Amino acid sequence: MSELIDALNQLEEEKNIDKEVIMEAIEASLVGACKRDFGKADNVTVNMDRTTGAISVLAAKEVVEEVLDPALEISLADAKMRDIHYEIGDIVNVEITPKNFGRIAAQHARSVIVQKIKEEERKVLFEHFHAKEKDIVTGIVQRYIDDNICVSLDDKTDALLTRNEQVPGEVFRPTERIKLYIVEVKDANPGPRIFISRSHPELVKRLFEKEVYEVQEGIVEIKSIAREAGSRTKIAVWSNNPDVDPVGACVGLNGARVNAIVNDLRGEKIDIITWNEDPEILIENALSPSKVISVSVNEEEKSARVIVPDYQLSLAIGKEGQNARLAARLTGYKIDIKSETQAREAAMREMEYEKEYFDDYEDEDME
Repeated sequence: MSELIDALNQLEEEKNIDKEVIMEAIEASLVGACKRDFGKADNVTVNMDRTTGAISVLAAKEVVEEVLDPALEISLADAKMRDIHYEIGDIVNVEITPKNFGRIAAQHARSVIVQKIKEEERKVLFEHFHAKEKDIVTGIVQRYIDDNICVSLDDKTDALLTRNEQVPGEVFRPTERIKLYIVEVKDANPGPRIFISRSHPELVKRLFEKEVYEVQEGIVEIKSIAREAGSRTKIAVWSNNPDVDPVGACVGLNGARVNAIVNDLRGEKIDIITWNEDPEILIENALSPSKVISVSVNEEEKSARVIVPDYQLSLAIGKEGQNARLAARLTGYKIDIKSETQAREAAMREMEYEKEYFDDYEDEDME
């Protein structure tokens, strides 16, 4: 059986499968085979020599005066022939290895090894990707399956990028390398199920963590993020070091850092703003690149009224309302944006309404 030990050593080296785990599984499997041969034999154990691979079957028998059940008991005289120190009530391990047991053992060992290889490979694979959950990986596009994309991850397994997790408009060629966010990893047969995404907001966050040293080190924090995948992302950043500009750190020299992330996102625009605990300042920053005249916040209702210059209204709202929508998500406030003219006209209408109300009230008093 030395060939078996050599094979197990090779498996341990090549596939990182613990040799001891397989040997214990072989022993357990052979105990089952012995029980089938000997009937109810709960006292039977199988030992595999860790060096030579030799297998022996042992039965634990109690030393008694008179043997009533040979499968479970051994006479005191027979026990003393093995070791003179045995007494009544002691337990003696008696070797009962059947003839041709080597052939049976080899068959079971082969079956157990195949099964254990599958189980351990699945376990190793699951642990590998479970450690990467909520992080990004680089995948290689394999092929399209209907609306889904089959992607190879770390040359270890494949995962499906489903239509719902794709970015609208992105098209990939086979063998193309793409960055992906691992949303969740579930243990399953025949291998782990890995849920990946290109549209998740956390993908952008993780890309900044990989690209920007100050974010990696915790000097700069990403406080909030809002994303419309494939079009635009807004992130709010804060520096724990007054000497470090959080926006500048994320942009990088000549825009090198943010441009690297934009390339990974296939041209998606990224607005980086400074976080502020004051909601008025935060909302003003979030509506960048538009200029803001004033912000009035209702913290109880989590709403804000914003006035911008007339010529900045369309920029503040953005195409199809995108800039205002992302700013609202980023800040957590419902934002109502008006131009100076609109705000002035609304104020005039309110004044006229109040004047009419008081005029009517005075007329009633006169009557």
